[in-house]
Amino acid sequence: MGRVGCRWQTPLQEGQRPAASRAHLGRHASTVRPRLKDRMTLKQYNWKDGPDLIQQHSVAKHRILEAYLAAYFRTLVSSPNQDVLKLTLVDGFAGGGLYIHNDTREPVKGSPFIFLQATREAEFRINQDRRKPVQLQVDYFFTEADHHAHAHLRKVLTEEGYGDRIGKDIHIDHARFQDRADAIIEFIKKKSPKNGRSIFALDQYGYKDVPTALMRKIFEALPRAEIILTFNVDSLMNFANDGDQMKELLDGIGIPDIFAGRSVGEIKSSEREWRLLLQSTLYRRLVENCGARHFTPFFIRNRGGHGDYWLIHMSQHHRARDVMTEVHWANNNQFIHYGGPGLDMFQMVGYDPVHDAAFLGQSGLGFEFDDVARRASISALGAQIPRLVYADDTGIGFGELFATTCNTSPASKEIYRESIGMLLTERAVEIVGADGTRRRSAAQIKDTDQIMSPPQRTLFVI
Repeated sequence: MGRVGCRWQTPLQEGQRPAASRAHLGRHASTVRPRLKDRMTLKQYNWKDGPDLIQQHSVAKHRILEAYLAAYFRTLVSSPNQDVLKLTLVDGFAGGGLYIHNDTREPVKGSPFIFLQATREAEFRINQDRRKPVQLQVDYFFTEADHHAHAHLRKVLTEEGYGDRIGKDIHIDHARFQDRADAIIEFIKKKSPKNGRSIFALDQYGYKDVPTALMRKIFEALPRAEIILTFNVDSLMNFANDGDQMKELLDGIGIPDIFAGRSVGEIKSSEREWRLLLQSTLYRRLVENCGARHFTPFFIRNRGGHGDYWLIHMSQHHRARDVMTEVHWANNNQFIHYGGPGLDMFQMVGYDPVHDAAFLGQSGLGFEFDDVARRASISALGAQIPRLVYADDTGIGFGELFATTCNTSPASKEIYRESIGMLLTERAVEIVGADGTRRRSAAQIKDTDQIMSPPQRTLFVI
């Protein structure tokens, strides 16, 4: 299975490529049975003779990054008195800047251009109706280890009119990201000493290029940093075993013994939904070892069935997590999730992805972030939230409820609010504002509101 959206893809036959790019086909997988790590890293992009091909699911990743940046800027610039926004955008595996779409044969700009164009668009929209303009002080770091990709990126940036900014606010490094990370972190700390506001897009070639220790260092040094990481979990599940190479790989990532002493063979033979179990365990250990408080582990949709990789968003604040979750729901044709709809999306007890999807009217491929999935989420939350509310006579704050449970749910804050609004209509809960005002609808619910049990609890079993 080939890597999608990252730095490798399924090898293509020469006849499938446009004539202009046949000279840079790159190496195909060996006919000799490769080692484990080689079977999971098939073909890297190649800019030796111009733009390489890109698959549609890789383009989808760029669209998600673009959508998130647009929402991110809107969230950060909300005060009418704000006049400056300092931000650093880091593309740790920048590539060559330009591709050829595998299906349409049209040119496709890479992630460095997504960063640059998103900032330009945000500055226009933010200042369109403001009396006091906001100045966006954005620096960009584009790091690329491959010589041909680095040279091609510099070339296309210059051709697109960014040449005079290279070395000023645009920094292009011919280096491995892990070798430049410390210097980039120090730059951000000096620029934004209070919060280190930054986004790191880490579209790594393999698994060990961005170990958990490095991501933990970013979060410890930069409180407002966010990381968008690609992780080829589907391929890892396919080749999961108890051999030494697998152990070496996990050690290199920084997640040793992720299965808590159980062998992979035992898990595969005894667990009906072993893929879901392995993903759940891997997900928890990965984000825990990175030191992120909030995260999303959803798949970029692949026409072949299972998504090939996670696009994991990590941050230290639940608001950032919610912004990314809203992007998932708004771009439901690009994302998919193979867990459940409630507060424990990887819980396997009583959850059958195929049966439950069929019951809900979905395809059976997974949770698809569509209207059916939204209704399932509202229903599941409606059954689970009262148990949390009833567990304490004082109830629980809405903001606290979301912040403490969102990591294990595919639901956005708006879906939480809608579900609680239905509970309010059914008189299963009461909601009281900080000033004692009782809420009457979902639209009125605020983070500071307290969700409390009603005098009668007859509809729910605690």
